[in-house]
Parts: sequence; structure tokens; C-alpha cells
Amino acid sequence: MKRQRWMVETKRADFKAMGEALGIDPAVARLMRNRGVTNMSEARAYLYGSLEDLSDPLTMKDMPEACDLLCEAADSGEHICVIGDYDVDGVSSVYILCRGLRRIGASVSYDIPDRVRDGYGMNERLVEEARAAGAGLILTCDNGVAAYSAVSRAKELGMKVVVTDHHEIAKQDGEGSPDLLPAADAVVDPHRADCAYPFKELCGAAVSLRLIEVLYARYHVPENELDPLLEMAALATVADVMELTGENRVIVREGLKRMRRTQNTGLSHLMDAAGIRREELSAFHLGFVIGPSVNAAGRLESAKEAAELFFPEDDAEAERLALRLRQLNEARKHMTQENVDEAVRIVETTDIINDRVIVVCLPSCHESIAGIVAGKLRERYFRPVFVLTAGGDCLKGSGRSVPAYHMYQALSAVKDLLIRFGGHPMAAGLSLAAEDLDDLRRRLNEDCALTDADLVEDLRVDMQMPPAYLSTELVEQMALLEPCGNGNPEPLFCEKGLKISRLALLGRSRNVLRVNMTDASGRPVEAVCFHDVQGFMDFLRENWGGEAVEGALRGRPSDMEIAICYRPRINEWRGARKVELTLEAYCRI
Repeated sequence: MKRQRWMVETKRADFKAMGEALGIDPAVARLMRNRGVTNMSEARAYLYGSLEDLSDPLTMKDMPEACDLLCEAADSGEHICVIGDYDVDGVSSVYILCRGLRRIGASVSYDIPDRVRDGYGMNERLVEEARAAGAGLILTCDNGVAAYSAVSRAKELGMKVVVTDHHEIAKQDGEGSPDLLPAADAVVDPHRADCAYPFKELCGAAVSLRLIEVLYARYHVPENELDPLLEMAALATVADVMELTGENRVIVREGLKRMRRTQNTGLSHLMDAAGIRREELSAFHLGFVIGPSVNAAGRLESAKEAAELFFPEDDAEAERLALRLRQLNEARKHMTQENVDEAVRIVETTDIINDRVIVVCLPSCHESIAGIVAGKLRERYFRPVFVLTAGGDCLKGSGRSVPAYHMYQALSAVKDLLIRFGGHPMAAGLSLAAEDLDDLRRRLNEDCALTDADLVEDLRVDMQMPPAYLSTELVEQMALLEPCGNGNPEPLFCEKGLKISRLALLGRSRNVLRVNMTDASGRPVEAVCFHDVQGFMDFLRENWGGEAVEGALRGRPSDMEIAICYRPRINEWRGARKVELTLEAYCRI
């Protein structure tokens, strides 16, 4: 199992003065400082930033030219084909562009690559089909900056091409050289070296939103008609795991406000199918409930099903599609767990368990979930993981890494074994001949320079916080940090010297554990363990024995004293409200 190193933040500031100036508890001011807020100006932007604070979209390189081309097409009746991608960001971008262009009177259709047949991004087949269907202009979203041959093919066919994307751009001759751009009529991507737009970390849907914002201004469309598009940009930002800082934080916070009263029939039914209460909708639901349901279509069937969900006005059809996506996601989760279980069995019953780089082959695993399985194994073992599946006449797979291991560079060193590969430091995709699997595993481990220290996960803790200090008012104030996610994590605290007084398994499946403890002063502390209950129980048995654990389950006092990392929340039950701790990590004193 993975090892952890708890790292308590030690950033300094006058938290009392900041708290007084902003009308917040000094602990909340400290949490903001831990998230990179260094002065009062940044603090106010963090707490109260609005859509008016977003940068001028016209400062994006090629944005004026892109809008000119789209306006000309809309006004002349030239057909536009939007080509997106099969994940949440791509589907959301397709919706934003198609709805926005139709609003200004454009003739628009869309296409989305098939994950298995086409792979990522626009290809020549999609271009040729768009041309055969009468399109004179192709508009890409969430892809395009690397579609060199496909864009060239479109130009050969006499088409205009506008690329909107948010991915990093290759260089002509390595780092420091000019961007290697496709031969499009306009390329809108904040990562262009010559782009003056100050915030570079927008997702594809957010870039699409800014483009439609410019078009709406030209056609005098009321600003409030951007609201349905903002909802989708918020969903995509979270689901694409963009950092929730700067403009992304504003887009998600404002998008969530509008989504709670959404008029999008499909989105509404998707929330209903997931049992989400509108007033409780948060970034968590976007990233772990709604987003995976949208992604499931592109993984197991066609992403076009997900796109269709957001367009229909017919209530019955929207409900059918929403239920369909939920069913696909449940199937995806079941498939994922089966493959994770099988991978764990393989790793822990073979000498793979001793490898620093885990390479495991699951021939029957659907290639679209190989990356998810690799991510689950990376979480479990905190080592780089490659999961390979049977992909036609070769093995195909995905990798997920740890910070000290540059996955793309590692694959580059063994490229003579690979048919193709690509990726970045933390994730990669690859394919190879089945007979080269053992050599891949051997060479990746022989070349691996990871040390024992590299394979210890750093858990960033905001502060040591006695649970007794936490009032319902303080926990409610912590909601000012929302939306939380990548780059803006939920508050995480630690405390030591907690003695377990009682354990109780809860729920019909007994998959939730309530842990009653007392602190050094004898005050009661209650925590709930939702994740890896079995792992926590095994930890207790290994350290204090099965008799002590069974005694605690029966309510008998114990000498089990632990330190915990936890997140606070407010538990409401029959009108009573109290602070409850969610157990995130633990160790023996």
C-alpha cells in the first residue's frame, strides 16, 4: 500500500488583521493564504471576483479574425461544421458553439470523433465527411492545434478552418522556437506564444464561451443569454480538472449559480437522475457525478449521445437520454471496479508488487477505461502505473504517474519498443506488440531512477486544528472557499492524541464507519470514514489486535490512540446541526 508524508502548511501572514478587514475568522484567512492569496487585493478577488473581472476576449490572438469568418458564414448562409472531442470538455464546447452560432442565425451541424475508431481530435475522415455534407467552414473546439494533416486536407478541399483549443502547442524546433501551428485561417488558443490573453488555463469550453461572447456582442444579443453557455463552461472546467483559480474560479462559481436554476431540460434531468438537490449543487457534483455520466457515453458508446442530451426541447427525450447516460456510467463504474480488482490481484500475487513502475496487462479491459484503472492503481500504490489492454493486433494502454516520474520522457527512452506513444509528465498513452510487453516492463524498471522518498505521497495539510475549535459558524464560513477542486482544495486539518472510544459500522451495506474518540482533554470527537473502511479496520487490527477492535465495536474503552487528517462538515439530522469530521488519513502516534 502507499506511504504518506503529512506536510502541514507554514505560510505566514497577519491572519487576524486580514480576518478583521474581510469580516472572516482568522482561520479562514489562513486557509486563503495557503491557497496562494498574498494580499488584500487578491483576497477580495478570490472572495468576490465576478464575470466583469474576466479579461477582454478580443485580446486572444486571432479572436477578431475567427469572429469575422464566423460572422461572414452566418450572414451568407455558408454551413459551419463544429468538430469537438468525446470528453465533457469537448461535448460542452460543441453545445456552446452550436447554440451560440444558431442564435445569431448561422447554419450549423456538429461531429465528434469516436474514441476507439478515430482516437483524439479531428482527422481527415471527419473533414471529408463535413465537406460532403456541404460544410464550407470547420470550427474545432477542444482540439485542433495538433491536427496538422486534417487542417491541410480541409484547405485542399477549399474549406475555411477556425481552430479553438486550449492545449499546449508544439514548437517547430524544440523549446524556445516558434509555435508549430496548423494551416488554419485562425487559431484561437491562449497557449499561443503570441497570445496576449493573460489567463492561460481556460478549458476548451471556456475558450468557446469567450468566442460566443464576442459574437453575441456583435449581434447585440442580450448578455443574460450567455447564462446557459456559462453553465456548460463551468461543468467542463471542473470535469477537465482545470485549476480552480483566477478566471476558472469565477466561471465555475457563476456557472453553478445559474445551473441551480437551469432551463436546460437535459441537464435538469441528468441532475434528477443522479438525485442532486439543486440548492446543494457544488463543484463536487460536476466533477464526480454529472461529469462522469457525460464522459461515459464517449467511453462506452458515442459521445454524440451526450451532446444530444443538452439540445432536445422534448422533455421525454431528455429524460430518456439522461437515464441512458446514468446507466452507461453505472456500467462504466462496474467495469472499472472489476478491472481494478483484477489488476490488484495480479500485482499482489506476482513479483510486480516489487516493481517501482507497475506494468499490468488486462486483455479484456475496455481500452477507454484503461486510464481510469491506471489512476486507481496509482492512488493505491503511489507508483507510476501502465495498464495495457488488447487492442486489435497490438496492446494499447494508458499510464498515470507520480510527480517525480516524467512519464513521457520514460516512454521516449523505450520508444524502440513502441508502435506509438504520446502524453505529458503525469499521463500517457501507448501501443506496442504483445511480445514486447515483458521487455517494456523490464526496461522501464531498469531505467527507473525513483528513490524510496519519491514513492511517498505528500499530503498537504492546512493546519493542525483541535476539533473543539470548530463551530458550525466557522465551518459555514469555509464555504467562502468554494468552488473547491484542483488548485483550490477543500480545507484539510490534522490532530493527534485522539483515543478511540467506540466504533460503529453504519448503513445497510455496513460500508460507513463512525469513529467516536476523545481528545487529550477528554472532549468527545466524532468522525465518519466513508472511504476504505476495510483499510482503516486493517490498520487498527495490525497495530492493536483484533480483540481491541472487536471491543471498540461493542463500545468497550480501548487504548487505541491515533492522529488523523480530516475535513469538517455540518451534519443536519431532524433539525439539529453539528460539526462532523470526515476521516481522510490516519496514523499511529
